[in-house]
Amino acid sequence: MARIAVGGFQHETNTFAPQRATWSDFERADAWPGFIRGPELIEAVEGYNIPIAGAVKTLQELGHDLVPLCWCSAPPSSYVERDAYERVATAMIQDLADAGPLNGIYLDLHGAMVAEHHEDGEGELLRRIRALVGRRIAIVTSLDFHTNLTPEMVEHASAMIGYRTYPHIDMAATGSRAAELLDRLIKDRRPLHKAYRQVDFLMPLVWQCTLAEPAKGIFELLAEIEAGADKSGAPGASHNQGIVSITHTPGFPPADIKECGPALVVYGHDKEAAEAAADRLLAAIQAKEGDFAGRLYTADEAVAEALRIARAASKPVVLADIQDNPGAGGTSDTVGLLRALIAHKAKGAVIGMMVDPEAAERAAALGEGALLDCGVGAKIGYADETPIEAKWRIMRLGSGRFTGTGPMYGGAKFNIGPMALITDEDSGVSAVLAAKRIQANDKEMFRHVGVEPAEVPILALKSTVHFRADFQPIAEAVLVVQSPGAHITDPADLPYEHLRPGIRLRPKGPVHQSRSTA
Repeated sequence: MARIAVGGFQHETNTFAPQRATWSDFERADAWPGFIRGPELIEAVEGYNIPIAGAVKTLQELGHDLVPLCWCSAPPSSYVERDAYERVATAMIQDLADAGPLNGIYLDLHGAMVAEHHEDGEGELLRRIRALVGRRIAIVTSLDFHTNLTPEMVEHASAMIGYRTYPHIDMAATGSRAAELLDRLIKDRRPLHKAYRQVDFLMPLVWQCTLAEPAKGIFELLAEIEAGADKSGAPGASHNQGIVSITHTPGFPPADIKECGPALVVYGHDKEAAEAAADRLLAAIQAKEGDFAGRLYTADEAVAEALRIARAASKPVVLADIQDNPGAGGTSDTVGLLRALIAHKAKGAVIGMMVDPEAAERAAALGEGALLDCGVGAKIGYADETPIEAKWRIMRLGSGRFTGTGPMYGGAKFNIGPMALITDEDSGVSAVLAAKRIQANDKEMFRHVGVEPAEVPILALKSTVHFRADFQPIAEAVLVVQSPGAHITDPADLPYEHLRPGIRLRPKGPVHQSRSTA
């Protein structure tokens, strides 16, 4: 039995977004627990589809003695404020210093955190931890699919294990895989060779989905190489001599940092095999570069096409409002797609989640059946938008407290209220209001206010890809909409200042130049 410290610090930072992550954002619960520290952590994460829950369960089953540190997450946004970062990092370092002798450390990290004072949030945290515990303690982390995997992160962690699905249905499973690897490293005590590679182009999030090519095939190849099942005959193929684990992270483009972008790392006891496997996987990704693209609709085009499809469809047409995805730093209150639905009189259409605390709280105060006496959405005013004034009838209210049932958020205990379903009496278009930012990727968000998603003609979702896990199976068609929002889909449209020169800003796109030569 080994003594293993467990903890986590999660934030996905869109440095171009308008809202920063404060300490209160990490303190409060939403779909996942709020800031937790000490012994209560173990019970608090049980049953969630998050990495630390999978890691804790597996480490307990392996018979290890767990030393809980702290765990927290905040909704994706712009920079993590210095105060928030230092509170969490200081608590974690202090608890590690007080923990006594340890055999290993497991950390549940995102991998794309940028603080006001550290552009590589995870790399800096791992540096501090490594300085405290030394080189002999094994440190294994789980990572989000959208990690911007930096050289510092790879250097300071013994190993890092990333998700392999987008939508992220394997979060707890990834934590379990990380725990198994940590157990192996503690028992084996042999250091791993790390073959690290960076990809030389940025991948737009919307085309990183592993339900379709090219990402689907790339992750299938990764698993084959790792298992020694690749029969292609290429260097590093048909065996995994000494290869222990492979992680590929397609990156999080809206992060203005030097090391933004896709990367991979192969861990192994055989240096030659690990390096060959890394080269093999990198070549496969580079060969598929031009496939990371697809059709994007304007809001008006999408609504017109959705109405056409819906006339003969028995299932909903899903519109993905990809640029206002709160899971990538969007405000979740932009109204471009909602205005288009109203303008086209798309009767029966429902959009969610419209995050508008003022309107949601006002609806709760007025009650069901009343007319809402304030505008909806655009309260933050991104892209100079203004709230939509209409005959908003309050159809249904909800507390915002419910349990998720979908592949990604199953078991999550939501606390995002108050909520309301409101309908514009002139157009017949409805919106689901919430008071806290949350990505629309679980059917229970709509059922909570009386909407059965499978029964509406057009369903507009503020999400980029995660919605596909729960909503694609019920959809007649999915249309990807490019309407105003803080998550800019095309990285070439972002005003990078710190990104390393030489990387292509989109697949087959322009090469980023330094500010001095741009």
